[in-house]
Amino acid sequence: MIQDIDYAAVAPPLILAVAAIVLLLADAFDAPRRVLSLLSGGSLAAALAAVVALAAGDRRATFCLPDGLRSGGPASCSYVADDFTLLFQGIILGAAVIVVLLSLQEITDSKIPVGEYHFLLLAAVIGALTLVAARDLILLVVALETLSLPVFALSALRRYDGTSSEAALKLFLVSVVSTAVMLFGISLVYGATGAMHLDRIAPALARLPADLDPVAALGSVLVLAGFAFKVAAVPFHFWAPDVYQGSPLPVAAFLAVVSKAAGFAGLAIVLALGLPAYGHVWGPVVAVLAALTMTLGNLAALRQRTAIRLLAWSSVAQSGYMLAPLAVGSHRLPEAVAATTAYVALYAVMNIGAFAVVIGFHRRGTTQRWDTLDDYRGLAHRSPAVATALAFFLICLAGLPPGVMGLFAKVVVFRATLAGGVTWLAVVMAINTVIGLYYYLAWAVRLFTPSATSEDYDAAPGLGVRVAITAAAAGAVVLSAAPQIVLRTIALAT
Repeated sequence: MIQDIDYAAVAPPLILAVAAIVLLLADAFDAPRRVLSLLSGGSLAAALAAVVALAAGDRRATFCLPDGLRSGGPASCSYVADDFTLLFQGIILGAAVIVVLLSLQEITDSKIPVGEYHFLLLAAVIGALTLVAARDLILLVVALETLSLPVFALSALRRYDGTSSEAALKLFLVSVVSTAVMLFGISLVYGATGAMHLDRIAPALARLPADLDPVAALGSVLVLAGFAFKVAAVPFHFWAPDVYQGSPLPVAAFLAVVSKAAGFAGLAIVLALGLPAYGHVWGPVVAVLAALTMTLGNLAALRQRTAIRLLAWSSVAQSGYMLAPLAVGSHRLPEAVAATTAYVALYAVMNIGAFAVVIGFHRRGTTQRWDTLDDYRGLAHRSPAVATALAFFLICLAGLPPGVMGLFAKVVVFRATLAGGVTWLAVVMAINTVIGLYYYLAWAVRLFTPSATSEDYDAAPGLGVRVAITAAAAGAVVLSAAPQIVLRTIALAT
């Protein structure tokens, strides 16, 4: 069987695949670091331009089964470039461009091999782009592993640092377990339905014989558990804080934004397109996961004294908010997916901005890597623009004005959860929102409090970091100025 391939549909990951091979060859011939970084960032920008071009034209699909085409009915396709896919691909590529900017100085400071770094980064982004476009379970798993495997190596690229190797090992072990769990769940779903494409699994589950119901139910829960590892949902979260701290900081930003966005996109695709008939099974499980994730994440964040670990636990808590709308199960599921998508999109801008400032802030003349929160005292006096940007990102994450985008994101998930009838989870969300206010505002207040020490700090980030902070801040200001337009656009895309 020979299939026609729509190369326009697969243009974004295809551009990055070609660029990754060229980059690896260029590194083999000792190309300058700036050339390799420019090639990496330029290829991501070109892929983003391809996404914009696809969004302006007709929606496409490829790798379709021929039997649907011959019968005149809808074809089951493995790769679909619809509005949902293009929205997430835009988020992923935009965040990846900022990660490249954040990596420029980190590569030099941490003595990271530049060619391997950018090759692995592009490979992981290819997996993320494919994951959000996948519409069959096989491609979903392959894309998920293409995203995960390069990140193991990225986490360990500071070869002289034992914490980096420890982070990579923890991430590897957790990912292997999650993949095994997910594959077992997929095998059960396939055994019950005889289908791999999501648009064929959904009707097969709706008319499944009663004796196969337990098999499909267990398979659905195991697939959900596999994705829970990827998005750092409790109780599958324990890798996140140590991996964020041990990895190079741009890699931690990648995990917190790009990898998390792709993971939630894959989860929403599977639940909404493949498993809606079993919403009564996975809906309560998602509700419990969401409540535990946001509660444990926020309580642990209260105890943190370093910036990176606070962001790590905050990222865990934010996963709970993103999961909450999906707890409605099959009841008002499209609205729930739209709410989760909106929160992921707005969270990406807020979190990548906070990571950008943390990466740009470091002590001068010391080997200390992990800045404590008290090190940020008086930052407003040394660098008012950087302190203002960080305070704005923290206020957005807390959901307070003038960070209106964060407020609207939380309102959207509250509304979707209440509309789906999961009132108790909305109450848990309200309590956790108040808890989150404390540690976000406590960090923001430190920025404008005079420092008690006379130590000298380098508060002027490098050019790449300054561009990244400016881009994230500009995006946050635009989204805060017109959040309803953005949310309406996202709702139409989903």
